Amino acid sequence: MGILNVTPDSFADGGRFVSEGWLDPARAVDAGLEMIAAGADLLDVGGESTRPGATPVAADEERARILRVIAALVKQTDTPVSVDTYKADVAAAALDAGAAIVNDVSGLAGDERMAGVAARHHAALVLMHNRGRSRDMYARAQYAEVVREVAAELSASIAAAEADGVPRERIVVDPGIGFAKHAEDSLRLVARLDDAVFAGLDRPILLGPSRKSFLTLALGDVPPDEREWGTAAAVTAGILAGAHIVRVHGVRAMAQVAKVADALLAARQ
Repeated sequence: MGILNVTPDSFADGGRFVSEGWLDPARAVDAGLEMIAAGADLLDVGGESTRPGATPVAADEERARILRVIAALVKQTDTPVSVDTYKADVAAAALDAGAAIVNDVSGLAGDERMAGVAARHHAALVLMHNRGRSRDMYARAQYAEVVREVAAELSASIAAAEADGVPRERIVVDPGIGFAKHAEDSLRLVARLDDAVFAGLDRPILLGPSRKSFLTLALGDVPPDEREWGTAAAVTAGILAGAHIVRVHGVRAMAQVAKVADALLAARQ
């Protein structure tokens, strides 16, 4: 899954599509098509940074950032497009524009209408584990046993989605690396994706370690654009432990990493 952040302030690539002070949809579309050519099987388009401490964006602004990009992409490729949002109104507009997946970083906690929107549009739904909003998530990063607690809270999100009409087979779960988790928690989750509690969810797992700050626990204080090798290690470990989808910035390199990890997994099995 290639990350296409149409925002000025994302932690790893904010402002990539800003031209003369304005977001440039055409450049974002070109970047998305380049990701597909480089090996992306999915594109995840986001119009609001959800990094810790980020400033929330109004739904109108978020829609303005992403809808032209999504509409153009679905006209030019058959690659499924995902919308990265926790707002039901934004998700509905993106699905109307042609997106096929909703990637909800709040795990349905951000908007009680989200699952209903996904159900009515027959969309796939990614439920990410999180606690709180961007500005207070670390205050809630308190776990006695992070693997079991994350799995239990994801199970509750799955149940809520099903109760609102989303078929279980359309649900993907994401342990939420870096969201309401300290670096040690994120490392433990990547290393233990093969734990029985995740297998018990019986849903595909999306893993998003790309360039995130938990990698600095091993790498030292290096900026996001210097964390690609660390990302490669986390992607490999995640796939070997059971991740089905990896969400990354550097698609060309990580597509190769994923292919080798898949070959290793097949050889082991």
